Amino acid sequence: MRLLLLAAFALTCALPARAQQSAEERFRNLSPEKQQELRERFRELSPEDRAELRKNLERLDAMPPAEREAVLRNYQKFQQMTPDERQEILQRWQEFRKLPPEKRAELRQQLHRVMERDPAERRQLMENMRRWERMTPEQREEMRQRYREQRQERRDEQRQRREEQRERRQEQRERHQDRRQERR
Repeated sequence: MRLLLLAAFALTCALPARAQQSAEERFRNLSPEKQQELRERFRELSPEDRAELRKNLERLDAMPPAEREAVLRNYQKFQQMTPDERQEILQRWQEFRKLPPEKRAELRQQLHRVMERDPAERRQLMENMRRWERMTPEQREEMRQRYREQRQERRDEQRQRREEQRERRQEQRERHQDRRQERR
């Protein structure tokens, strides 16, 4: 059902160049075949879905042009995905909407940090996330434990290096003091 809503949404606002037009104007500018297809799809929707579609179109019309174009670009990317990818995105969106507001805000921040990364680094992060999701709970716990162990090893190594540096500095101070005493 959500795909129908999105399809109708896309058809009524397909081109960013038409972004300044109202939803009605965009509809009137569509070919008669597209208009008929939209009417049929609209009739198939439940009253709740129709209301949601209207609300989304009103929100789109109220957006500043740059924001509206970003929404349309995102929708075009969505349309280019495979049906399985789209279904996964919609499923994740539903899960996201069920989260408490503070958790959603935290996830948005994390997403922004990922998106600001270098593309190669971002691809690696995304692949790591996909691998994580395919793991069983036992495998995840094993990875967590390995990470903890590696982190502890790094801390131990850093501690060892600091200790060695302290010892070298102490040896240097002692040599320096010995030389001063020899000069006297």
